[in-house]
Amino acid sequence: MKTRAAVLTEIGKPFEIVELDLDEPTGGEVLIRFVAAGLCHSDLHLSDGDLPPRFPIVGGHEGAGIIEKVGPGVTKVKPGDHVVCSMIPNCGFCRYCSTGRQNLCDMGATILEGHMPDGTFRFHRAGVDYGAMCMLGSFSQYGVISENSVVKVDPSLPLETAVLVGCGVPTGWGTAVNTGGVRPGDTVVIYGIGGLGANTVQASAITGAKNIVVVDPNSFKRDNAMKLGATHAFATAEEAQQVVTELTHGQGADQALVLVGTVTEEVISAAFDVIGKGGTLVVTGLADPAKLTVHVSGAMLTLWEKTIKGSLFGSCNPQYDIKKLLDLYQAGQLKLDELVTTRYSLDEVNQGYQDLVDGKNIRGVLVHEH
Repeated sequence: MKTRAAVLTEIGKPFEIVELDLDEPTGGEVLIRFVAAGLCHSDLHLSDGDLPPRFPIVGGHEGAGIIEKVGPGVTKVKPGDHVVCSMIPNCGFCRYCSTGRQNLCDMGATILEGHMPDGTFRFHRAGVDYGAMCMLGSFSQYGVISENSVVKVDPSLPLETAVLVGCGVPTGWGTAVNTGGVRPGDTVVIYGIGGLGANTVQASAITGAKNIVVVDPNSFKRDNAMKLGATHAFATAEEAQQVVTELTHGQGADQALVLVGTVTEEVISAAFDVIGKGGTLVVTGLADPAKLTVHVSGAMLTLWEKTIKGSLFGSCNPQYDIKKLLDLYQAGQLKLDELVTTRYSLDEVNQGYQDLVDGKNIRGVLVHEH
């Protein structure tokens, strides 16, 4: 079948809208009609060179839609089911899935290569194979993906909103709750209040953190953070450091959570300095893998027993946590509608990313027309 999609062909170029050929689903795969896709900063890293993929590739790794057809052996879903896609596929059987770490599933090894685990592709054009970001490619009207990449959800949920729990919400939420271990009464400093950081704020507030200090140069994002539960908001790390010292009587923060769009040595240094004895620094934001961005004092790491951790997908288990977060949304305890700043059509995908770069959106959502 044919499908329209937004694709990247090389570093430094914007998305192009093209028509692609799409294969039929094979064993363990499903055909999905994407209803919505989130515009996440990680897709920008494909074109800016920080996370260069195998080109050409269909963008989009936050996706929600309806199952149109299933291949042989599929048992998880059936045609007509509403699903949210997980940016990390989870097989349920590998070493990591079987020990409760689905975010580290071995199937995730090829998410930047864009092909299925067996090395084959589902998108094609003029004899060229096109990859799919995170084995999804949700910037396409239709996709053929693994059943291990979908989570069945309540059909009454608006997919244009539920799509956010495929990446940004669990990543931000889990950064605080799972990886960071935020507890009632803690002091938390959050760097970067975009689509991920906004949910880190929500999670910290719901968990019962006493002081939730956010750092972002964008006043629009700082204002939104205050509405989501932040207690203090600053444009610079220096301002945050001073106030945290005062709030904690010199003890320092319990957690520093880094969710900026591109991680730098400067933000890591500031985050390391703001935490006190026994404090935890979590790095969720991305940067060029070839750049060494974590430079701290080994002596202070030892003497103050600080911890530095990475966090992928918020250390969440997609099959459980995606549903749990949607339950919290339905119960009125988690804000999702408020995170969507602007909706775009497929043809407006580049404008959506320009708005993201310009700091105009907490989260933009691409809504497919069929």
